[in-house]
Amino acid sequence: MTFWNALFTNPLLIYALTAGLLASVVSGIIGSYVVVKRIVFISGSIAHSILGGIGLFIWLDRVHGITFLSPLFGALIAGVLSSLLIGWIHLFANEREDTVIAAVWSVGMAAGILFISQTPGFNVELMSFLIGNILWVTPQDLVFLLILDLFVIVTVTLLHKRFLIICYDEEQAKLQGIHVTNLYLLLLALIAISIVLLIQIVGIVLVMTLLTIPAAVSALFTNRLSMVMITAIGISALLTTGGTVLSFHLDWPTGATIALLAGATYLIAVLVPKKLAGNPPPIPTK
Repeated sequence: MTFWNALFTNPLLIYALTAGLLASVVSGIIGSYVVVKRIVFISGSIAHSILGGIGLFIWLDRVHGITFLSPLFGALIAGVLSSLLIGWIHLFANEREDTVIAAVWSVGMAAGILFISQTPGFNVELMSFLIGNILWVTPQDLVFLLILDLFVIVTVTLLHKRFLIICYDEEQAKLQGIHVTNLYLLLLALIAISIVLLIQIVGIVLVMTLLTIPAAVSALFTNRLSMVMITAIGISALLTTGGTVLSFHLDWPTGATIALLAGATYLIAVLVPKKLAGNPPPIPTK
């Protein structure tokens, strides 16, 4: 049976493709900011600290019977809190950024491992968060993903020009009276929300692949940030759809297949002669 034949008989595949498209929108938009502002490592720290929230909520569910606490909600809380913590320490505590990133990264992962060790039995659901399993997406997850998607889109639409300024020239933004601190913390929080969306698709281990590669590939061929975002959304949609189809036929893990496809796409893109000649990085435009 081909993937497209199975699509009409298996609702899980429809949920998977829908989740991939929802995640593609936010990865293209927020990933463009991440690439342009060069905060990929901050995003990686946020992504891995999420394990602490997931582990805590699974532990509360399995050990104490608090069933309404979804691991996805735990990931959202942990991601937003860790992003704000990184931003606050970086801005106000005069600490080295790489030290803060490493500390949040390790503490989040350690907390997750601790809670997991106290949860009885082998947790298949946890493995889906670690390595990604788009086929585990439920209709309730899709509603949650859609709400987060809309929130990110509305926020970015309202604040896009201000985000542009702080991405390229924070000093100029301060001179214009823009609250750089608040915008920076909000951007980190949006990154955390985006990561929560993406771990449904490729898992915590590979989440940076989908957050950064589509935007990085798009930036190779255009110097206008709005076009980088639009193109990145399309690339991400193709990667999630293509990876899902390939994993179905090859019987490979879906998250890993999407990540491999993304990596191969980036390698091909950087070998284009136009890129070898050297292109300027994206610059802020209206």
